[in-house]
Amino acid sequence: MFESVSYIHVLGGGALIGLAALLLFAGIGRIAGICGIAFSLLAAPIRTQVWRVLFLLGLIAGAFLFHTISGQPAPAAPNNNLPLLIIGGLLVGFGTAMGNGCTSGHGICGISRFSPRSIVATLTFMVMAIITMFVVRHVLGWSI
Repeated sequence: MFESVSYIHVLGGGALIGLAALLLFAGIGRIAGICGIAFSLLAAPIRTQVWRVLFLLGLIAGAFLFHTISGQPAPAAPNNNLPLLIIGGLLVGFGTAMGNGCTSGHGICGISRFSPRSIVATLTFMVMAIITMFVVRHVLGWSI
């Protein structure tokens, strides 16, 4: 699926994510936690949250720009098990609310600030993901 994506693409993408997080924190003192940014758009009028809209539009524009410049096709949306995707999405939403953040806020921004809470949260995300995939693939025998 991603065989033709080089390490340069991966390193460049990681560097751009880090740069975006750094600029957001240095510029307006906000953490680049995508779930928090997206969820907060539902809580207040859009006109007071222009930076959030621009940040989220930048995520979409960045992906579009990558695929346009590199010639890489955009991955197809998963469609093999819609109920499982919906359940997974709801569980991720619940988990981000319960963990007070998501992998971008805790894993990228929190760990880079040496936040103990973010380190524990990210380790919890990773351990649960590993356990879930083991159970789904090897215990239940599903291929997702």
